[in-house]
Amino acid sequence: MTQHDRLLIIDFGSQVTQLIARRLRELNVYCEIHPFNRVDEKFLASFAPRAVIFSGGPASVYAEGAPMPPKGVFDLGVPILGICYGQQVMMHCLGGKVEGGHGTAEFGRAFVTPTAERLPLLDGWFAEGDEQVWMSHGDHVSRIAPGFSVFGTSPNAPFAVTADPARRFFAVQFHPEVHHTPHGAKLYENFVRLAGFKGDWTMGAYRDEAIARIRDQVGGQKVICGLSGGVDSSVAAVLIHEAIGDQLTCVFVDHGLLRQGEAEQVVTMFRDTYNIPLIHADESDLFLSALEGVSDPEVKRKTIGKLFIDVFQKHATAVGGAKFLAQGTLYPDVIESVSFSGGPSVTIKSHHNVGGLPEKMGLKLVEPLRELFKDEVRALGRELGLPEPFIRRHPFPGPGLAIRCPGEITREKLAILRQADAVYIDQIRKHGLYDDIWQAFAAILPMKTVGVMGDGRTYDYALALRAVTSVDGMTADYYPFTHNFLGETATRIINEVRGVNRVFYDCTSKPPGTIELE
Repeated sequence: MTQHDRLLIIDFGSQVTQLIARRLRELNVYCEIHPFNRVDEKFLASFAPRAVIFSGGPASVYAEGAPMPPKGVFDLGVPILGICYGQQVMMHCLGGKVEGGHGTAEFGRAFVTPTAERLPLLDGWFAEGDEQVWMSHGDHVSRIAPGFSVFGTSPNAPFAVTADPARRFFAVQFHPEVHHTPHGAKLYENFVRLAGFKGDWTMGAYRDEAIARIRDQVGGQKVICGLSGGVDSSVAAVLIHEAIGDQLTCVFVDHGLLRQGEAEQVVTMFRDTYNIPLIHADESDLFLSALEGVSDPEVKRKTIGKLFIDVFQKHATAVGGAKFLAQGTLYPDVIESVSFSGGPSVTIKSHHNVGGLPEKMGLKLVEPLRELFKDEVRALGRELGLPEPFIRRHPFPGPGLAIRCPGEITREKLAILRQADAVYIDQIRKHGLYDDIWQAFAAILPMKTVGVMGDGRTYDYALALRAVTSVDGMTADYYPFTHNFLGETATRIINEVRGVNRVFYDCTSKPPGTIELE
């Protein structure tokens, strides 16, 4: 755990809790998200937060079994900010009252009017009149808790902003973390200033701390690193190599699900540029045989995760008994793989390097990026001197093309997909759009359609193109290509890739979709 001042985000199930963390990380404040049911008095004492934020959530505080924070959180003597459900749970726990119905629900854009009394949390707000915010609540606070005052109101939320300044308890009914609250970032900036954070969470400091932690964890033992060639695993490999040198051996697993020419590119780059010992493990037959006939995306991920570990264990023995496996696991991987409620039903998806790990894998994990979001990994890569074009590479999932091939995987479909994806990315680069896009890829759909080429009838696969903009992959919007670009790209793919006769463009945001098409 980092030695920086820490801010604790207690998650009550909001779909946008991760955005709170991003806002804080942008302010160079270290924070962690933990589900409410994993935060007890012992955890609070160990974590020792300098401040706490209660997230929003879908529950009603007056319902039986409603999510609640530990009682001791209000006795820590640190600032607390409650957001939406977080405001309601504060009022409920501290002597106020929350009710449902009565026509006071608000969903979407609203405007907050300040009261006469100034609140430092809102410094920089209301310079041009009422402040636009984003509301999403059915229940409402009907009576504020003792010690609290009202500092902002909206048409359907008379207690839109409440606070007990003496105890540094603040509560808002709206969501300052979303971009629909234009000055929400300023509110968070004010909150961390009031909490006394120094803003010292930087990648330069993190690099030094991570190297020290790696050396302390590993000692003189050997480590193998699962290298995919993506930014995450590559940054992890270079960081670990800086820490322990030749104790590290990278294992690049070619699982037969890579993009066109990717294996050659990765092997050449690491052997020629970084001089890190590298094993190129061609295990494509092993993976593709195990995936034959599998169509369920979760089964695919878990199958691939298990096989990765099998391969790593084999090579750990080959390099002289490595005791540790290093991975490029990121914080969003961990968040998406952990159920908010503790049950399996709401897990978004299992990441091959999180949910796919068997309990007894025979190797201990080294995950130096586990606390970082994607943009922070890129910043760390720059600190480590990785080439800028490489740092800006689009993310590529560990399971590879397996999750861009919905339905059953076949070698024929993978060959078509590789060619089509290469044409698509070439088009994006040719038009100078690559750096404007967070991630772009083609996916082959589990359907064939009738087409006409020349004077003949075709019955070939349909292809979906996906391109999104994002900051960290937790939320995303589709990239607004022009119709000319899409038409030109579809024509190239159909003309150059045998087996495709129809092309779609996916314009779904995340949420409700995920970035990958699986």
